[in-house]
Amino acid sequence: MTTPPARPVGGTVRAFGGATMGTTWSVKAVLPATTDLLALEAMVQRALDTVVAEMSPWEPLSDLSRYNRAAPGTWTQLPAAMAAVLRRAIEVAERSHGAFDPTLGALTELWGFGPRPFSGAPPPAGDIMPLRDAMGWTRLTLDGDALLQPGGVRLDLNGIAKGFGVDQAATALDRAGVKSYLVEVGGELRGVGAKPDGQPWWVELERPPPKGLAANDAEKTVVALHDLSVATSGDYRRFFDHDGRRYAHTLDPATGAPTTHATVSVTVLAKDCMSADAWATALTVMSPDAALAFAAEHDLAALIVSGRSDGLEERLSPALRAMLD
Repeated sequence: MTTPPARPVGGTVRAFGGATMGTTWSVKAVLPATTDLLALEAMVQRALDTVVAEMSPWEPLSDLSRYNRAAPGTWTQLPAAMAAVLRRAIEVAERSHGAFDPTLGALTELWGFGPRPFSGAPPPAGDIMPLRDAMGWTRLTLDGDALLQPGGVRLDLNGIAKGFGVDQAATALDRAGVKSYLVEVGGELRGVGAKPDGQPWWVELERPPPKGLAANDAEKTVVALHDLSVATSGDYRRFFDHDGRRYAHTLDPATGAPTTHATVSVTVLAKDCMSADAWATALTVMSPDAALAFAAEHDLAALIVSGRSDGLEERLSPALRAMLD
């Protein structure tokens, strides 16, 4: 990827990190030697802890869990940040014609990808249909930051919250006066500024492991994150195997079950990581051809990886090809 030269900046690259959302986070930042790394690390950790406290289904006292337990017909006042995330989720749901849906909480738990204990076997079809019929992003009504519980709706923001966490970590660094950094949460990234030698933050786009498929010898795709974010959704990240079949964590809202098409992973680049995360989730629900066509139509910079008998096939959307030229 070609990139304009950047001015060298003062300081050295220093690294720190921690744990969040069942994974890890890390930051590489250009900082003066006098910077208090522990204080900066604590600021980022607090920002990420707030996202968990508001939007984690694994936290019984989170605002998301509180809404999911709310009685039908009642309103739940959401924190401003969570309401903003939900508004973005609804927007992506509408534009993707429901491929992205933030109301899959009950189905996510039914399939063993939530906080409840799981039997290790696919649920009976008779258990899926009632939950599928009760969900749906069109049932969500936001009035300011208050959200109506129509009855039976359980939010699941896992397809967008991690990306938002990256954005919040970046905001914490911005407020601390950090001008150049690469922040990462569970493989999702945002890069700002340049390194001391003037080079941008180069990152390799994530590719699925070749397990079960022939190795892919295609050239690696490397991009420079100039005030840019990247997120990947892949069926190899969370799954379970049963009777010789793999069930991935990506659920198709139309069926209430894991997707069955050939899409293995989708990586999306966007200005903010929340959007990149949500669009990567939405495109993963689609078939490879549909995802590529949708990305082209909506000017999304996307890398779509699908499986075939002889290995992996990687296809770039026009917007991503333009970025790499």
